[in-house]
Amino acid sequence: MSLLKRLEHGAPLGAPLLPQNSDPTPVSPKPADAAMRPQPAVNQATEAQRSLKDRVKRKLISELDPSIDTTQIDEVRHRLKSLFDQIIEAENLVLTRAEKERLFEELAADVIGFGPIEPLLGDPTVSEIMVNGPKKIYYERKGRLLLSDVQFDDDDHVRRVIDRIVSPLGRHVDEASPIVDARLPDGSRVNVVIPPISLVGPTITIRKFTKEKLRVDDLIRFGSITPEIAEFLRACVHARLNIVISGGTGSGKTTLLNVMSNFIPEDERIVSIEDSAELQLAKEHWIRLETRPANIEGTGAVTARDCMKSTLRMRPDRVIVGECRGGEALDMLQAMNTGHDGSLTTGHANTPRDMLSRLETMVLMAGMDLPVRAIREQISSAVDVIVQQSRMRDGSRKVTHITEVQGMEGDKVILQDVFLFEQESFTDGKVIGVIKPTGVRPKFMPKIEDSGIQLPPSIFGLMPGFF
Repeated sequence: MSLLKRLEHGAPLGAPLLPQNSDPTPVSPKPADAAMRPQPAVNQATEAQRSLKDRVKRKLISELDPSIDTTQIDEVRHRLKSLFDQIIEAENLVLTRAEKERLFEELAADVIGFGPIEPLLGDPTVSEIMVNGPKKIYYERKGRLLLSDVQFDDDDHVRRVIDRIVSPLGRHVDEASPIVDARLPDGSRVNVVIPPISLVGPTITIRKFTKEKLRVDDLIRFGSITPEIAEFLRACVHARLNIVISGGTGSGKTTLLNVMSNFIPEDERIVSIEDSAELQLAKEHWIRLETRPANIEGTGAVTARDCMKSTLRMRPDRVIVGECRGGEALDMLQAMNTGHDGSLTTGHANTPRDMLSRLETMVLMAGMDLPVRAIREQISSAVDVIVQQSRMRDGSRKVTHITEVQGMEGDKVILQDVFLFEQESFTDGKVIGVIKPTGVRPKFMPKIEDSGIQLPPSIFGLMPGFF
């Protein structure tokens, strides 16, 4: 009988099949005793499997060359497999091929991977992973949150995986610095919070990036945009309009920014600024800048404003700011107003009007004592289009507004919706609706036409020959 079969019957390692502390003489329990009988079979099996895994893991680590380069995954796995087979043979453990492979993959994930969450990271249908302490791991699939059946052993196990994530980036997590943002080698964004800030133990939140770069056709297939919207946005990028993508957390802003950035012509020089490098542009002439937090002494920080100042000296044709969240908004607006047309950025807001208010607040965060009217004039002359991305009730992401910034009227910035999402129904847990033109021709159409692009009036819901 294989090891795991024995464990399923509650037998500890190296013991006969009978449960521990059992009397070999069969005794018929009274019915009333049935509920009081211990239910240890599965628990004993789980504990025995964990004990086996720990013993093999300790031996594996003790015999593994500490100087081995863990970045050479194939070489390390080959070495681990050789040591693993030797240890299994030395322990005289009887395992089926499937059991052996499963145990090896678990051990390899602990030694060179990211532990129990490795299968979730490898699952292309999982878009987000949330570790709420060692025993509760949630994941998002198709916009739905689900509880995983995988678990860490304890808080220390989670901390080891956290260290494996942040150490290659030169960052650290401890009680003095309990919050850190990082990224995985594939670009997935990671946020870590540990005690004493987190009261449920170490937490990890991973926003996964798809290995295949999403293209505009994918967004059309998902229902996020329509072919007409895609054509209009492509024209806006080619015409070097300044575009702000707004939306809530997890609404798909970065994905849309990636897609729109790929509309930029190949012969233009792009400089991007991000807190955590997430953009995936299929461009050759692309310079990536990433901010850096302060070190343990509180020095050495490089902010988005620092990167922005450097960017303007790098002769960019396009400036892309991954997300405006502070004083860099002022530098971004000034760049848009001083010859760096065609810039793109994202920001957190629920509506295009809210995005304007957020920009005002972020400009004030730069520490400049500017009057509100001056700030609004900067915004109205810098920003041409606001694209609102929203996450719907069913978990789908859709563009809900494409809004033109028309200018100032008195002390107010005038906005005009060019496209607007209309929800038709909510059927079988799905949001049914489509983004439609409002019948308004944008005032920046001459700029699009000057770039050699002719959009049919039907895109805006107008009759042929309207313009």
